[in-house]
Amino acid sequence: MNGRKKLLVATHNQGKVREYAALLSGLPVDLLSLDDLGITHDVEETGTTFRENAWLKAHTYSRLGEMLTLSDDSGLEVDALGGEPGVHSARYGGDACHSDEERVDLLLSNLQGVPWERRTSRFLCFIAICDPGGVEVSVVGSVAGMIQYQPEGNLGFGYDPVFYLPTFGRTIAQIPLAEKNLISHRGDAVHRAAIALGRLVGGS
Repeated sequence: MNGRKKLLVATHNQGKVREYAALLSGLPVDLLSLDDLGITHDVEETGTTFRENAWLKAHTYSRLGEMLTLSDDSGLEVDALGGEPGVHSARYGGDACHSDEERVDLLLSNLQGVPWERRTSRFLCFIAICDPGGVEVSVVGSVAGMIQYQPEGNLGFGYDPVFYLPTFGRTIAQIPLAEKNLISHRGDAVHRAAIALGRLVGGS
């Protein structure tokens, strides 16, 4: 469409693409995923922080896609586990876990016996935006909650079914997408990034 620009969201995760499409719907951008461009190259997330991993992916995929690229690294930090799974959230359990459900089961197993008041946690999302010409923007968002004892809800992905929000009385996976985008770590980060991104793509 006239006046619209393409933005590569550096992920194969279609759930994440849907969230970004809703969050950025006010900007004149058409979102593309790695699958849309046929990019199969995997960036090894060797960073020790969410920030480092987001930049690794943003820089690499902006060159491969030859366009403005948004990448995030996000995950769950649980205080009782010393901040785990942290940057390993998507790979928690290594080769022993092959699905979100198995990673959630492992998390709950590792929290067995931990009382409610010590099950404090947070989702963090670091967003990096760059293009092949070197334009760079970065922001961070977060949301605090508790890890409940059993999964509930099917509206989210990842650890959403066990991430309980006390102010809502529900897990993130029990909250509709439009509502989730107002309070999630990714929604928080995208809100912070949208003004700068809007300038980059010619939005208001």
